[in-house]
Amino acid sequence: MLDTTPAVATLPPAAIHHGRLAGIPAGAATDLEGLLAGLAPQRRRLEAREYLFRAGQPRHSLFFIHAGFFKTCILSEDGREKITGFRMRGELLGIDSLDMPCYTCDAVALDFGEVWELPTARLHTDLPEFHERLTALLASEIRRDWSWMLALATLNAEQRVITFLLDLASRLERLGFSARDLLLRMTRAELGNFLALQLETVTRALSRLQAQGLIDVQRRAVRIDDADGLRRLLMEPR
Repeated sequence: MLDTTPAVATLPPAAIHHGRLAGIPAGAATDLEGLLAGLAPQRRRLEAREYLFRAGQPRHSLFFIHAGFFKTCILSEDGREKITGFRMRGELLGIDSLDMPCYTCDAVALDFGEVWELPTARLHTDLPEFHERLTALLASEIRRDWSWMLALATLNAEQRVITFLLDLASRLERLGFSARDLLLRMTRAELGNFLALQLETVTRALSRLQAQGLIDVQRRAVRIDDADGLRRLLMEPR
């Protein structure tokens, strides 16, 4: 229950060298949080696997993730789920539907989460300076989606997993968390779905990286032991 409270291309060099995909700039998440806190937004708490919104529902709000980890997904024509992204603290949900009357995807909490609901009508009247930030955030979303599209088109299975791990580490570091110790909130099957890989392929890739001493995997906990070694593998022929 919701708890409511008042064509193949080449990846850009930076993405290859650093394993980091374009996204929200460092410091932007905390700046945005401070800006939005002044609105005293309604807080909504969700349990794991609870839907925040579904594709086709009327869009009336954006949602700022204050805590937790979410996946966004769509259904293919044959009814299969396709995961389009994983979102975490400091990021916005619903931004991809901003010019649409309805949400274009589902948003699902992967663990306990809290979001701040931001009615778009109120943003227009009470926080006009948010629009400049929103333009920058939309540009970041487009760059991230484009980078992932290129990654899926050009990288092999192991390199896709590496790119995901390094990108997640970078996003956590921007929030002040460890860039070495990761907790994968999604299942292996969900990770494979996002990376367009089979579950077994994801498992084998993680095992190979662990055998090389680059990471240590304990169920959902992944420790990056050699980030430079992971980046070197990204430079190998694909």
